[in-house]
Amino acid sequence: MPGRWPPGSWSLRTRVTVAATLVVGLLLVAGAVGFYATLRHAVYASLHARGAKAVSALAGTVRASDPRGPGALHPGDTGFLLLQVLDDRGRVRAASDEMAGRPPLADLRPDASHPTRAGRTTLAREEVYVVATRVRTRHGWRVLYAGAPMPGFSRSRSYFTGLLVLAVPLGLLMAAVSVSLAVRRALRPVRKMSAELAEVTGSGPGRMRRVTVPVTHDEIAQLAASVNVTLHRLEQTVVRQRQFVGDVSHELRSPLTGLRAQLEVALEHPEDEDWPAVARAALNDADRLQRIVTDLLLLAKLDAGVPLDREPVDLGDLARQEGARPRRVPVEVTAEDGVVVLGARGPLLRLITNLLDNAARHARTGVTVTVASSGSDAVLTVADDGDGIPPADRDRVFQRFQRLAEGRKRDNGGSGLGLPISRDIAHAHGGTLVIADTRTGAHLVLTLPRAGAPSPPPRTPRPAR
Repeated sequence: MPGRWPPGSWSLRTRVTVAATLVVGLLLVAGAVGFYATLRHAVYASLHARGAKAVSALAGTVRASDPRGPGALHPGDTGFLLLQVLDDRGRVRAASDEMAGRPPLADLRPDASHPTRAGRTTLAREEVYVVATRVRTRHGWRVLYAGAPMPGFSRSRSYFTGLLVLAVPLGLLMAAVSVSLAVRRALRPVRKMSAELAEVTGSGPGRMRRVTVPVTHDEIAQLAASVNVTLHRLEQTVVRQRQFVGDVSHELRSPLTGLRAQLEVALEHPEDEDWPAVARAALNDADRLQRIVTDLLLLAKLDAGVPLDREPVDLGDLARQEGARPRRVPVEVTAEDGVVVLGARGPLLRLITNLLDNAARHARTGVTVTVASSGSDAVLTVADDGDGIPPADRDRVFQRFQRLAEGRKRDNGGSGLGLPISRDIAHAHGGTLVIADTRTGAHLVLTLPRAGAPSPPPRTPRPAR
């Protein structure tokens, strides 16, 4: 409604404090009312029992002697001192000393359906509890009254009301202060987390800041731990983005600069240039740029964790298909039948192509490819008879744009992305790509989960350093 202060504009501390105070207030009022009702019921039950006993004793006296006159009735030990006997016309026939000369104590009229009645009346500004009954004597029907003053109950009710008026606001104040302080203390780690998150930035070369995890094992500590996990993932994303931008600027600068310089030189003396040769050189540079851009886009897709469209793929068929392509050296493929993995056909074919191209580039006489099953895994091994990879360089070859001296000597047009892309594709399929120990050449071993076997979750590629 317009003009109302919406609860959504309140702070969490205020909302919790108000809600808790209202609940405590309702409980205090309900408890006080319930206590008063219980006390009142107990008092009236006791009075009714004692009053019934008093009129019962008075009824026995009236039946026996039908007393008359003031002071003719004598109270017993029930505490009901106000006794009267009335006839059918409502005239006082007998009374105790305390009721001498007084009019009828009450207007209660018991009958056959209700032989005993109880009620309250006021006598000399004092509340009196009265029990009445009707008995038959030899002189006719009589109505008997037995009353007891209730000064203590009246005073206690006044005290109780006053105490309630004072205790409820005081209790509400104490509850509000206690809840407010408790919520403030509980939210202290959240305020600290908020301040630390405000200082988090993705810029700068340093490590992204983390929030402080409270020593408690409550929900706030779990929230802080989840925030740190999220910040870690965000940091990895930022690092991958920076690496991608650096990779693009690093790899595209050289061929673009060379292509531009070549065209500028040709245009300075167009009559002296062999334009078909210039076009072929420019086309070679454009092809290299296209390969680099394609590799970078595939790396960006793998780094971003874009899910791959998977289907059953026969790893042996892919190896035979790619091994049949002409290369510098012959490729021999030995593959078991039915080695099926669940993966994306295009990226897996790209992986095998990269491995065979790399092996053919370094081999002396040939490349051997084997595909076999090993338990719940499919294993593809690519071996060449070249110089091999030194153990000290086996991690470097999987880093982006890292090329060993022999590789640069054999192929100046390479980008150094073939093996890194292959390992990232293997990780995206929940597999591994490693360099195995061997006496001759290099052995690269690809391991992937077979179709139908439990597959581990895809691994997040580590950004290149």
